[in-house]
Amino acid sequence: MLTFEELNAQNHRITELTNVLHKLLSDRLLCDSSITCDLFYQYVEEVKKHLEITDRKLYAPLLTSGDQKAVNAANRFMGGSKEIKRIFNAFIKQWCDPKHHSLKVADFEAFSKTTDEMFGMVLDRIQDEVEHLYPLLRELRGDNLRAA
Repeated sequence: MLTFEELNAQNHRITELTNVLHKLLSDRLLCDSSITCDLFYQYVEEVKKHLEITDRKLYAPLLTSGDQKAVNAANRFMGGSKEIKRIFNAFIKQWCDPKHHSLKVADFEAFSKTTDEMFGMVLDRIQDEVEHLYPLLRELRGDNLRAA
């Protein structure tokens, strides 16, 4: 069973990590610290885990509901998940060294711009889930506690 409380807790954790990392990564001197890198890799894992859970558990009920609004929402969120995963993978390929659990920041300005865009995209996704996906699931399921 997956509850809305669990989903909201995941979203809250991702938002906190985003806010802290945004501050840390805006200072070039802190980008290379092991603590910053640990937090960044934790952030990546939290986002991936959240997307995996939502992909695996939330969309099937929407797709099979027979409600066109729900089907459209599921398709939109699934497309968004796919895009976020693509962007994360490209970011990791360009800016990360997972083997050494570090960041490769040769061009700080480009890194900052890309990082800010990625953080913004994730925060927009969280807001969209809270404002649109979770209420739709509550309405379809008739359950304010259980998401899946």
